[in-house]
Amino acid sequence: MSPRPIIRAVTAADIPEVLAFVLEARAELFPKLDATGMPADLAHFEAIYVQGDGQFLVACDQGQIVAAIGYLPYDGRFPQLNYQGQKTVEVVRLFVLPAFRRFGLARALYLALEAQAKADRVAVMYLHTHPFLPGAIDFWLRQGFEVVDVDVDPVWRTTHMQRTL
Repeated sequence: MSPRPIIRAVTAADIPEVLAFVLEARAELFPKLDATGMPADLAHFEAIYVQGDGQFLVACDQGQIVAAIGYLPYDGRFPQLNYQGQKTVEVVRLFVLPAFRRFGLARALYLALEAQAKADRVAVMYLHTHPFLPGAIDFWLRQGFEVVDVDVDPVWRTTHMQRTL
């Protein structure tokens, strides 16, 4: 690893490489979902993250993507969460290659994303994660997120978290 991977916003030219990186990460984290097709945000990546109200950042080391994170407008799909007209985004797709973990890169990526959200006048950052992802809940708690709900589903136990900006 070089001393400091470069964090930057994704451009249209980056999309094929970013999609390959994100889809590979998704397959690693959620092997059972790997065969379920392209998620909507990835299928419409340019419209959401490059031209739309979303934001997507990557960290590059020697020209290669080693980590990623994004946000997109929260779509209100969880009825137990009500953001009452506040500008809310959903943090998505945080992944750091194993060789680049434990160096603060995920935190640096999140802080860059949060700075963008503040510049975009976002009021609430929402995300959900799962207990089977090692360290995920604790990581987000350390970034100032709070747990607001946990689904009772015994397999996923989706943990809903938010941070008010």
